[in-house]
Amino acid sequence: MQFLKIWVEKRSFSPGPLPTLRSIFATLSFCAVLFLVLPAHAHVGSPDVYTQGDAGPYKLFIVVRPPLVIPGVAEIQVRAQSPGVESITAAPMLLTGEASKHPPVPDALTRSQTDPQMFTGRLWIMATGSWQVRFTAGGTQGEGVFSVPLPATAQGTRKMSWGLGFLLGVLGVLLVLGVVGMIGAAAREAQLEPGQKVSPERKKRAYVAMSVTFVLLIAAVVLGGMWWRAEAADYSSYIYKPLIMKASVQSGNVLDLRLKDPGWLPSRKLDDFVPDHNHLMHLYAIRWPEMDVVYHVHPQQTAAGDFQLALPDMAAGTYHLYADVVHANGFPETLVSTLTIPALHGRPLSSDDSAGTASPIGSDTGAIYKLPDGYTMVWKRPAVLKANAAEDFTFELLDPNGQPPKDMALYMGMEGHAAFVKTDGTVFAHIHPTGTVAMAALMMADAQNPGPSQMRMDMPGMDMSGDTPVSNTVSFPYGFPKAGSYRIFVQMKHGDRVETGTFDASVQ
Repeated sequence: MQFLKIWVEKRSFSPGPLPTLRSIFATLSFCAVLFLVLPAHAHVGSPDVYTQGDAGPYKLFIVVRPPLVIPGVAEIQVRAQSPGVESITAAPMLLTGEASKHPPVPDALTRSQTDPQMFTGRLWIMATGSWQVRFTAGGTQGEGVFSVPLPATAQGTRKMSWGLGFLLGVLGVLLVLGVVGMIGAAAREAQLEPGQKVSPERKKRAYVAMSVTFVLLIAAVVLGGMWWRAEAADYSSYIYKPLIMKASVQSGNVLDLRLKDPGWLPSRKLDDFVPDHNHLMHLYAIRWPEMDVVYHVHPQQTAAGDFQLALPDMAAGTYHLYADVVHANGFPETLVSTLTIPALHGRPLSSDDSAGTASPIGSDTGAIYKLPDGYTMVWKRPAVLKANAAEDFTFELLDPNGQPPKDMALYMGMEGHAAFVKTDGTVFAHIHPTGTVAMAALMMADAQNPGPSQMRMDMPGMDMSGDTPVSNTVSFPYGFPKAGSYRIFVQMKHGDRVETGTFDASVQ
C-alpha cells in the first residue's frame, strides 16, 4: 500500500476542484491494470524465466515469473539442489549502466516449512528494461552469488470483465444517490430544531442543492471516464511491441530479413545487437503446419536492421520463422515472420547451421527417436507433463550400438540446444542447458557478480576452456506455459555432425 500511495502522489493531473476524486480514480485505474491484463509474451508466449546455475558451492534451480505490468511484482521460486543451503536473498537491479553498480538492499526469500530445499519470494520491478535478479545463497559451505537476467516489459491490457463492471456500476449508482441524498438532507434539515417541521422554502432549497449536486457528480463521472480513457491510451504506448521482421527471398536464394521498429522505447536500436553463442541472430525455420522440417541457421547482419543468409536446400512449403537477437543492454527479443517458398537448391549446410526432418505432427514420436544415421536420441520423459510446472527435460544421445558416442562435441559452446514449440504457433522458446535466458545477458550479469566468475567452468552446459569432456546427456530447465500439444526439437553434436531429435508432448 505504501508503494500505491507513492505511485498516486507522483501521477500528474490537470488542476481542478476535485483532488480526492482524482486520487480515487488513479487508485482504481492502477488496480484494474494490475489484475486485468493479458499474459506476457517473452520467447513468444513463454514469459517465465527458468534457469539453473551455481551460486558458489551451491547449485540452484530458479524460476522467475515476471510481472504482467510495470511497475509490478515478480514471483520468485528457488530450489537448492545442493545440501547445506540455509538462506537465500534476492535483489533486483538493472543489468547495465550505472544503476547496475549499486544493488539495493536484498530481500530474504522465505524457506518452505515442508520442503527445506525450496525458497520463495516476491520482488518489485519498477521500470521497463533489461534487469537482473542477484541471488546470494548462504550455508554450511560459505556464501555464493548467481545473477539471473530478467527482461521486464508491460505486455498488454484487456477489457474489464462483465461481472466486475456491473458490480462497480451498481456501487457507483449507489454512491451518487447516497451523496445526493446526504446533500439534500443537509440543506433541508441540518439547521432545524428537533421536532420542527420543514418549511416549503427549505424543501425548495434542498431540491436545488440535490439537483446541482447531481449535475456536478454526473459531470465528475463523465470527466473521470475521459481521464480513464486518456490514461489507458497513454499506458498503451508503454506496452511492449516487438521488432517487426519482414522475410523475403532475393535472387540467388538469399534470405533477406528486414527489421522495423514499430515504436516502443525511443532508446531501442536496430544496430546494437551483441553476439550470443558467436552469432548476432539465431533463426529457426519450421515448416507449417506439419512441423516436419526444421532449420537452425544464423543470418549475418549486412546493414542496420537487415540480415541475410544464403539458403541451404529447402523443401517447398510455408515456414514459420523465429529469430533470437540480444541488444547491447542484454535485452533479448524473438522476432517472428512467415515465408512461403518453392523447393530450393542452395548451399550445403556449414559451420553451425543445421537441419532436421521428422514425421508430421500428430503421430506421437514417443520417448525414443531414431535418427537417419543409426544414432538414437532418448528423452527421459516424465510420466505426466503439466503446465507451469518446472522440469529438467533430459535427453541422451546413443550411437548405433546403444553406447554414448566417443566423439561428443559442444554445439556452439553448449551440450545441446532445444526449441519448444506449441502446435498452434502461440509458444516458441529456444532453450539452453542454462535455461530460457540469453547467454549473452547471463554473461553480462555474471561479470558483475562479486568473486570469481562462474561462467568459465561451473555453468552447466557452457564450457569456456574447451578442456571439459562433453557428456552425451543434456538437460534443459523449462516449464510449459499452458496446456496443449507441443513439438520439441533437440540438437546435440558428435564429431562434425549435429543430430536433431524430435519429440511430441501433450501437456495437461
